[in-house]
Amino acid sequence: MKIMQTISQFIDYISIERRLSLLTVSAYTIDLNSFREFATQNQIENIEDVDSMLIRQWEMKLLEEENLSARSVCRKLAALRSWNKYLRKQSIVKQDLFVKITAPKIQHQLPVFFRETEMKKLNDTPSLFPETFEGIRDSLMIELFYETGIRRAELVDLCDNSFDFENNTVKVLGKRNKERIIPIEIELKQNILYYLDVRYNTIKCDSEKFFVSEKGKPITANKVGEIVKKYMSKVSNAERISPHILRHSFATHLLNNGADINAIKELLGHSS
Repeated sequence: MKIMQTISQFIDYISIERRLSLLTVSAYTIDLNSFREFATQNQIENIEDVDSMLIRQWEMKLLEEENLSARSVCRKLAALRSWNKYLRKQSIVKQDLFVKITAPKIQHQLPVFFRETEMKKLNDTPSLFPETFEGIRDSLMIELFYETGIRRAELVDLCDNSFDFENNTVKVLGKRNKERIIPIEIELKQNILYYLDVRYNTIKCDSEKFFVSEKGKPITANKVGEIVKKYMSKVSNAERISPHILRHSFATHLLNNGADINAIKELLGHSS
């Protein structure tokens, strides 16, 4: 069987049966096709000819020739490992190709977060955000990250009906399609309603997604990252600035102010 065919079957499996997120499916597709191209360069087209040595050679190429970080290589190997597990489960291959594979060691960094004073400065400087559709949207986006601790993919997937204004909650679909309900404060609720009013009166929008571009199209994950970096860099000197740092900040500041760690875990959607 051709490698390409097995990859196609696996992608269908994680998309339809396991219902993994679009971002995860996209990442797995890119990583597996990268390995397939490497195999083709080594005159290997059939899955029966793939062995641990080929995977090891690919890993070394990623580390030494492409200079990828250990974290990135581990992510790519994880995609291959899931693919190999699926192939064994379907009896397409018999051997575990990862018995002799050692993933590169990741240097764990301490979590980075924004200071409470930095978040207060952002909140106390409304002039940072222009009174335009984009400015109102961007301000609300950062506020939602910090007030709810949701992930970037979760924010991008929000729809208008994700919000329950009667109970002051937002429904989020997290990793592995796990649904959780997060409370929102009155001020945040008012800002959400204001954004919806501005969007309705400013943008021609046919999308069901909550956050959209000025052209009415669903906003992309990359654009969200750019927005967070643009504004947070004005109030913070943190080495890394991203939506995930806002998520860290949400959890850290709650913990610093006496919140129960198990409650924080549930709000973040962590199983442990």
